[in-house]
Amino acid sequence: MTDEDLTLPAALVEAHTAGFFHEHSGHDFDPYDTFMWSGEMMEWWQNWTNDPMAGAPPLRAFGQDGTGGLAAFWLRNPGDPLDRQPVVFLGSEGEYTVIARDLGDYLWLLANGVGPLETVDGIERVPEPIAALTTIAQRHTASARRSTAEVITAAQAQFPAFEALLNAHAPAE
Repeated sequence: MTDEDLTLPAALVEAHTAGFFHEHSGHDFDPYDTFMWSGEMMEWWQNWTNDPMAGAPPLRAFGQDGTGGLAAFWLRNPGDPLDRQPVVFLGSEGEYTVIARDLGDYLWLLANGVGPLETVDGIERVPEPIAALTTIAQRHTASARRSTAEVITAAQAQFPAFEALLNAHAPAE
């Protein structure tokens, strides 16, 4: 057993338990009840990078898609609170992207009806805003609605270093 804190941020739990992933079609994502344990995360990272010496991943995973791709906080700024860290998606086939600048922007993705995997695979349907998640996003961000394109574009523009980090560890084809 470990003393590791696996508690998810309250806003993330609230959004994930609002029924988004189980009640809306087009989403392949299973949110976790807690963060993935660091030992399991390390094993996943070493497998994903195909490097048994990859070291500790700078990630805290909070859910996965059906093929094993992970949604996670990228621990880019160690001094910043977790909810201010970028949110990323790493797919089981080596695909990856920064999907939100922080937890607040991730909440806006969900409020817009978009799940983590869709930010990588593309949105193949017309997402519809979800009222309950809009309320959660507004309460936790105190900001006006941010479109899916705004959220993703801002995240990728602000964190281009994510690509460089992962290119150094990208899975072998």
